[in-house]
Amino acid sequence: MATFGDLHRDAIAGTIGTFDRLIFKGHLNALFPRGAFKRYLDRRGILLKDAGAFFEAETARLKAHAKALADDSSRPFVYLNAAHTHATGTSKESLARRIAEDDGVTQGLVCAFSTLEPCRSFTVAGNRETKRLEVVRRPRQCLHFYWYLIDPEFGWMHVRLQSWAPYSMQVYVNGREWLARQLDRRGIAYAKSDNKITWVADAEAARQLCESFTHTAWPTFLDRLALMVNPLLPDLQKAGFGPYWWVIDQCEYATDLLFRERDVLETVRDDLVAAAMTGFGATDVLRFLDRKPHPAFTGEVTIDRKTRPEGCRVKFRLKANAIKFYDHQNVLRIETTINNPREFKVLRVIDRNGEKHPRWRPMGKSVEHFWRYAQVANAANRRLIDALANAPLTGEATQELDELCRSRNRDGTRVARFNPVDAHTVRLFIAVLSGEFAITGFRNRDLQAKLFDTAPRDDREARRRTHRTSRLIAKLRGHRLIAKVGTSRLYRVTARGIKAMWPAIRFRKNDFPIDFQRLASAGC
Repeated sequence: MATFGDLHRDAIAGTIGTFDRLIFKGHLNALFPRGAFKRYLDRRGILLKDAGAFFEAETARLKAHAKALADDSSRPFVYLNAAHTHATGTSKESLARRIAEDDGVTQGLVCAFSTLEPCRSFTVAGNRETKRLEVVRRPRQCLHFYWYLIDPEFGWMHVRLQSWAPYSMQVYVNGREWLARQLDRRGIAYAKSDNKITWVADAEAARQLCESFTHTAWPTFLDRLALMVNPLLPDLQKAGFGPYWWVIDQCEYATDLLFRERDVLETVRDDLVAAAMTGFGATDVLRFLDRKPHPAFTGEVTIDRKTRPEGCRVKFRLKANAIKFYDHQNVLRIETTINNPREFKVLRVIDRNGEKHPRWRPMGKSVEHFWRYAQVANAANRRLIDALANAPLTGEATQELDELCRSRNRDGTRVARFNPVDAHTVRLFIAVLSGEFAITGFRNRDLQAKLFDTAPRDDREARRRTHRTSRLIAKLRGHRLIAKVGTSRLYRVTARGIKAMWPAIRFRKNDFPIDFQRLASAGC
């Protein structure tokens, strides 16, 4: 089946696929095993009864260091009242950007903030049963320090440090900021709106830069930031409780299709949105996000649409992960958000008794899997956009529907017409256009599984269903809605099939909604 890029080749000037928003977190893992925190205090020569005073002094060191970093760069260090910023709806980032704009800062530290925020931390408390002091981990409020800076390589970013043990860190960067700076360094012209590149003079060079970003040596960069903001780190490492272990906490990977004209994108957008809202279901969302439907699946799958001043957005959610598409100026963006990487499986080599065996394993959060995030997110984006490929333009839909209403002659055999507004016909079209068939195609038995909700009663019923499905496949082929894949028994939807079947689904589901479960019970 033709891809979206193939079908809209003349309208698309280029494609940019890379990371957008990235949030890394650093954890001092050696502090978390049972008894480890007490061992840390012992190595620092601190009694449990003195732990409170010790950590207050450590927090004071962190605060003094944060203020010194700001003073050395002649930048402001501001305490933010979290309740006030929440009530006014003003984010820390918007305040930092305002400071950068007012002061004309283009590189280096912009400002530093301190604010009281919830966290999970260690503390020493008395145990009434044992009558002894012990280390416990519990939620609390503590100071957090934020540094907003403009890095020469990664652009706008921020670093966040928890002031109380276990001193967790957070680093935010944006892949599009990095890409823009790389294009600047190489003298490649481009146009930008918000964090989206709307035009680039050399699309191939941009693609190669995006590929190189997936192999960034993150531990080196992140460890350098940790040493810059956390003066306690040398003491922690000396005691055997460092360095930080870095994980990818959240990431967004976006594929941007750069249309030559905004008007062309607008003509396609409404049909893409309508196709997504009327043609896709939970099974399709599972396929987009690389999950196979399973009877034991208990997660929540949602599809929603939102109209914004910049354009229209359709979002598919599967548990903590999501995939969406929306338009901005001349850019159609398809974006996968990964919050829980373990929902994706990747091929890893497992060493057993000296022998290496490839096995499919859940993807981990460590930064060593960064290139895998790019791999699985890019594949998810491609599955979605190719499932939406060639959504019919409004002007072409009427002609395609008219063609379905006429009988045809194929190789001397008469092919009966379709009634494109008939409920059973639309049910067939929805089955054929299922997202799970977009990549591998479908067989007779696959289509049967979509058309019949119950298992056949006996062998005679099974044969009847197979013959009936074969006749439907022959009819679809006769109208050139599907085509056979080589000499196999697989069939795929053709470009004309998408143009003809989507309008029928839209018309029936939008204007004459039906109960497909009732129809299924009546027999398709």
